[in-house]
Amino acid sequence: MSTPMTDATAAPDAAEPLDPAARVARWSDYVVLLKPRVMSLVVFTAFTGLLCADRPINPLLAAVAVLAIAVGAGASGALNMWYDADIDGLMRRTRARPVPAGRVQPADALATGVVLSLLSVGLMGMALNWLAAGLLAFTIAFYAVVYTMLLKRSPPPPLVIGGAAGALPPVIGWAAASGHTPLNAWLLFLIIFLWTPPHSWALALYTSSDYAKAGVPMMPVAKGAASTRLQILLYSLAFVPVALLPSFTGLGGVLYLAVSAAGGALFLLLAARVAMSRVGDDTDPRKQGLYDVKPDGRPARNLFAFSILYLFALFASLLAEHLFAIAPLKAVL
Repeated sequence: MSTPMTDATAAPDAAEPLDPAARVARWSDYVVLLKPRVMSLVVFTAFTGLLCADRPINPLLAAVAVLAIAVGAGASGALNMWYDADIDGLMRRTRARPVPAGRVQPADALATGVVLSLLSVGLMGMALNWLAAGLLAFTIAFYAVVYTMLLKRSPPPPLVIGGAAGALPPVIGWAAASGHTPLNAWLLFLIIFLWTPPHSWALALYTSSDYAKAGVPMMPVAKGAASTRLQILLYSLAFVPVALLPSFTGLGGVLYLAVSAAGGALFLLLAARVAMSRVGDDTDPRKQGLYDVKPDGRPARNLFAFSILYLFALFASLLAEHLFAIAPLKAVL
């Protein structure tokens, strides 16, 4: 249920032997196994979808729904780290993760993912409804099997499909509250789905040497930096207009329109700067941190950073409008 976004985690030099004590799993290692940063985005978008359904729901049941989605996201992260331990161990950003670092055994990571998957789906089905539970199960399976096992190591076009896993949480939240998934719920899905490629590829542009070393065919590795920059611009041109649509479907109001329009204009400007730059043409494998990039890599870094802020602002404005019962734009006009 995570998004296909790489965590930028610092790691020790691969040549340095690990302290034997570091191989003993701690509770914090299992927290890392669940990818809490990605989980927070999943929970936030799912909670927004739940409130946007505008259906009365017992606060306790709402909390259970969010908990089930969070546990499902953690399960996806654990299964992803179990399967990807081989390539995680080759990349500077990920080799300190619990499984490749030897602190959590692969079998334990797999068991954690499977148990949490069953727990989250069962909890959602018994407490809320089985439509939401089915969507949650599909999302976990899609991320763990379709994306992680089948698409991640495939060329870029199929890899884009993997973004569907990270786009489904608001639909699950909507289904949990209402028992159905109308077009507006799927519009939230489409916004995240189209946001994912420019977001992920902006990061990949200035960390491509890491992916190449691990044999992961991200867009810059498989198609080259110039093609990646063009694809970022094209996806951005598709994403920004879609991000405006909730204002005209009864989902968003004036606040959402202002945020999506202003933020979208800046998003397109940053994407255009990436397209006109030479970022990715000459990567430096010694510089892999999110903000430790060469000057010509800054356009991609800036787009990556702003993309997170923009998606958060879009969903935060929807959340505020529905939380405080602000009239949608269609009612105002």
